[in-house]
Amino acid sequence: MEYALGDPFARPLNPRVRAAGILLAYFLAVLLAAALLAPWAFQLGQWASGEAAVLKGLSTQPFHRYLNRCLLLAALAGLWPLAPAFQLTNARAMGLAWTPGSRRMLGLGLAAGFGSLLGAAFLMALAGVRTFNFSHAPQVLLELAVNATLSAVAVAVLEELFFRGVVFGALRQSLSVPAALVASSVIYSALHFLARVEHAGPVGWTSGLSLLPAMLAGITSPDNLAPAGLTLAVGGAALALAYQRTGSLWFAIGLHAGWVFWLKVFKTVTSPGASAGGAFWGTEKLLDGWLAFLVMAVLLVGVARLPQPQPPEKTS
Repeated sequence: MEYALGDPFARPLNPRVRAAGILLAYFLAVLLAAALLAPWAFQLGQWASGEAAVLKGLSTQPFHRYLNRCLLLAALAGLWPLAPAFQLTNARAMGLAWTPGSRRMLGLGLAAGFGSLLGAAFLMALAGVRTFNFSHAPQVLLELAVNATLSAVAVAVLEELFFRGVVFGALRQSLSVPAALVASSVIYSALHFLARVEHAGPVGWTSGLSLLPAMLAGITSPDNLAPAGLTLAVGGAALALAYQRTGSLWFAIGLHAGWVFWLKVFKTVTSPGASAGGAFWGTEKLLDGWLAFLVMAVLLVGVARLPQPQPPEKTS
């Protein structure tokens, strides 16, 4: 097909440019929408707390928590126009189709995620950096286990749907699989380091906008780059590769859920040991040491060996 000279808009857009442009527009729209909605949500919370006793706690929540919740809601709402832009219009296209092998993949991923960070915890205990502590009351441990399980399910499903099902799924349509894997993993890691900032003074309609630069500064902070940022990037690569290898998100969801469970309970079920943690072992955060980076690297190698589903044979 021929196009008139001097008419660049008549030429088909490079798929890579199109994908990058759509994703960039999505992230900017989410940030802007959340920043503008957060002050309204905050004022609504103050009003609601005075109208119903059960909602009284809303008045004590700081503004930055409203901003964080609005970011999550805006990101989820934005999936409705984002996914169709990349033809991700059904469960199968986004890796959520349930097949006879899905239960097995989910279980294997859960075992790998739970076991990997449990192994890291045991190594820290053997080194004297942390000691296991189960002296809490049974009710406390039960509540901890329930809350950690609910968080693990919610975080794993939502983040895998977004980062692997949509972002990685979109990028691999216009990039090579390795390039899409790296790009989506960097995005996954970076967004986990939005800084937690607090707002001082009265809340106005520009309050959310004024916090955005400080939040985004956390992404570029050198303190977050290594080892925590690299660890999350390698972990994100393992999750994306699991999706690519298995053809569904179920292994990745299980893997992610196992990680989140330990991240929620580790600080409570362990105590500081006699030895200092240091850069290799990390702290009670569990993912901020080079040990966690090595665990994720080993998992990435293991995920690369997952069997890929074979296409059905054609019958003559």
